[in-house]
Amino acid sequence: MTESAEKKSSGPLAGIKVLELGTLIAGPFCARMLAEFGAEVIKIESPDGGDPLRQWRVLKDGTSLWWSVQARNKKSLTLNLKQAQAQAIARRLALDADIIIENYRPGVLEKWQLGYDSLKAINPATIMVRLSGYGQTGPMRDLPGFGAIGESMGGLRYVSGHPDRPPVRVGISIGDSVAALHGVIGGMMALRHRDATGGRWNGKQGADCVAGQGQMVDVALYESVFNLMESLVPEFDHAGVVRERTGGALPGIVPSNTYTTGDGENIVIAGNGDAIFKRLMTAIERDDMANDPGLARNDGRVPRTAEIDAAISAWCQRQTIDGALTMLQKADVPVGKIYSVRDMMGDPQFLARNMFEQHAFADGTPVKLPAISPKMSETPGQTNWLGPTLGQHNRELLRQLGYTESEIDQLEHDKII
Repeated sequence: MTESAEKKSSGPLAGIKVLELGTLIAGPFCARMLAEFGAEVIKIESPDGGDPLRQWRVLKDGTSLWWSVQARNKKSLTLNLKQAQAQAIARRLALDADIIIENYRPGVLEKWQLGYDSLKAINPATIMVRLSGYGQTGPMRDLPGFGAIGESMGGLRYVSGHPDRPPVRVGISIGDSVAALHGVIGGMMALRHRDATGGRWNGKQGADCVAGQGQMVDVALYESVFNLMESLVPEFDHAGVVRERTGGALPGIVPSNTYTTGDGENIVIAGNGDAIFKRLMTAIERDDMANDPGLARNDGRVPRTAEIDAAISAWCQRQTIDGALTMLQKADVPVGKIYSVRDMMGDPQFLARNMFEQHAFADGTPVKLPAISPKMSETPGQTNWLGPTLGQHNRELLRQLGYTESEIDQLEHDKII
């Protein structure tokens, strides 16, 4: 644990307890955001290696650099959930949690006696955020569904890429991450409703029970992606239009595309507002297009997309990236270079917004992490510690549940933790 791990959690979610049951991306990313804004997040991991994400992509000393971000501010408790004793511990934690986040296949938690219905029967204020490929109902609920499947079924892959080639994917796990954000939003709305209807459970049953109304937040990966698909449905239902792949262009909104400059850099130019289009054409010395009444509105520009793109592309080929950016920014045209991470790390805007945090691993090796978003003026998020080692908080958390040192030793001996 680094020195920063001793910081006390603060933020808008300070005092909120979250139990994370899940692995890899969607559930853990959802819990990560809550941890960044002050919630106490207890992550349950298998004693046998923990979350597989610990070994994904680029490693340091056998642990993923991604783990430093995905698990920051979380506490790691190892439990072999195939064992009844471990299930009992998880159940105690779940009943005391404000929010439970899980991304197992539907039915797994029920098999472990940790299902939403059984928990809510005891604690009516139970909030469970469930993230899965296809949701908790429907004919596909039991099928395995990763982010790539959600992106495909939700419509994103179909419209990504060039029309003469197979669909492509975004180079990150966007389906999982979008689902995670839906989980955060749903969890916060459920928490607001619980507090508005009576608040946290007082731990009692029967007539003495005081609790707000909890609920299940059912997040399907494919539906989270589908939620981003703009006017796809009414366009098809009303007009029979199936939106197709358009490469780097924004379909039906002209001009908005990616172009290559003379020095081989890629630049995005969005001149699709009517006034912006005129400024853009003037800046690239195409007054004929700037003053053409047929191009004054988007509906007139769409049929002439190829002609407009050819004019912009020809101009870009005569410019350097810096020259093109300077001229178009001066003309107040939305424009941007396509950034690599190298570009980001030295960019004045990223630096002015403090988008990188300096930290250190346990051995003192310095490392930068992405800063926390969104930025809040009064209760900003913060990184208190990097991703924990496997089972780092076992004794701390079990002592809080009332276990003695000898009982914890026995749980270790019996491979429960």
